[in-house]
Amino acid sequence: MAKFLVTGGAGFFGGILASRLLADGDEIVSVDLVPNAASHPALTSLQQDIRDENAMRAIFSAHRFDGVFHIAAMLAHGRMNRELLWTSNVDGTGNIARCAREAGVKKLVFTSSNCLWASNLGHPVREDDRPAPAEMYGESKLAGERVLSQFQDGMDIVILRCPTIIDSGRLGLLAILFEFIRENKTVWVVGSGSNRYQFIYAGDLAQACIQSMDFKGSGTFHVGSDNVPSLRECYEAVITEAGSRSRVRSLPKGPTLAAMRVAHKFKISPLGPYHYRMIAEDFVFDTSRIRNAMGWRPMVTNSQMLTLAYRYYADNREAILARKNVSAHSRAAEMGIVRLLKWIS
Repeated sequence: MAKFLVTGGAGFFGGILASRLLADGDEIVSVDLVPNAASHPALTSLQQDIRDENAMRAIFSAHRFDGVFHIAAMLAHGRMNRELLWTSNVDGTGNIARCAREAGVKKLVFTSSNCLWASNLGHPVREDDRPAPAEMYGESKLAGERVLSQFQDGMDIVILRCPTIIDSGRLGLLAILFEFIRENKTVWVVGSGSNRYQFIYAGDLAQACIQSMDFKGSGTFHVGSDNVPSLRECYEAVITEAGSRSRVRSLPKGPTLAAMRVAHKFKISPLGPYHYRMIAEDFVFDTSRIRNAMGWRPMVTNSQMLTLAYRYYADNREAILARKNVSAHSRAAEMGIVRLLKWIS
C-alpha cells in the first residue's frame, strides 16, 4: 500500500483520481477548500487552503507520503476573484512543492492545462511549442509550471498538460450545452462547426497520473483523446444518444466573436477570453511523447465522454441545481446572457 496526497481531492477530477487510487489499495489524504462528500476507510479528507504554508507543513509532518498528486486549481468561471485565483494556482503550488521537498517526498505529479495556448497553431501542439496564454487562468498554470521547475533538483516532477476533462459528473459550462439538448433547443456552433477541439476522459487522465508516478525522472507531457471529431459531429452524436430533437446550427463567426467580447467586458457572459478565441478554432495536443515514454494510450473518444456526461446531467438535474459549496466543475455554470440565446432557440 502506498500513501498519496491528492490536492483538490474533493473536486471533479481530484475525486475521480482519489477513487481510482483507493480502488488500487492505496491510502489517500485529500486536501481541498470545499468539503469532501466521499467516504472510505483509507481516505482522510482535510478542508484546508493550500496557500497556508503552516497548515501544509503540519499535514506533511503528520503523514509520510510516497508521492503528491497536485490537482487543486482555482478556475476562472463565474465571478472570478483574480487574487484568489493567482495566489491559489501559483503560491499554493509553490507551497505544496516546498513542503513536499522538505518532507523528503520523491515524486510530484501536477495537472496543467491546454489554456497555456489561445490560438490555433496549425498543427498538433507539442511540448516544445512556446506557450502564449490569453487570460489569467492560463497565465497562472504557466506560472505554476515555472514555480515547479525550481524544485526539480530535489524531487522528480511530472507535468501533465491536459485539455478539458470530461466524464460522468462533469458540469460547469457543459451544463449549459446539456440544458439546450435536454430542452430540444438549437445547439449553436460558431462558424461551420468543423473545428476539432480535443478533450480528455477523466479515467484516461487518471491512468496518465498513475503512470507518471511510476515514471523515472521529471518531464512535461501532453495528454488528450484520439481521433478527434469536429465539434458539430460531437454535438450531433450526443443529441442522437439523448433522443433530443435539437439541431446543430451555425452562428456567423465574426459578429458572434465580437458579441462575446462585449458580453465578457460587461461581465454578463460565462465565457471568457479563452473561449471566444478558441470556440471556432482547431486545438489538438500531440501526445506522442507520453506514448513513447510511458506507453500511455487514451481509451475514450470525445463523443463517448460527452454522452456519459450528458446522461449524468439528465438523470441528476434537480440535485445538481440544488448543489452548494462544491467545486466549479461539479455544479452548473450560470448562463448569463446565454439564456437569451436559449429563449430564441
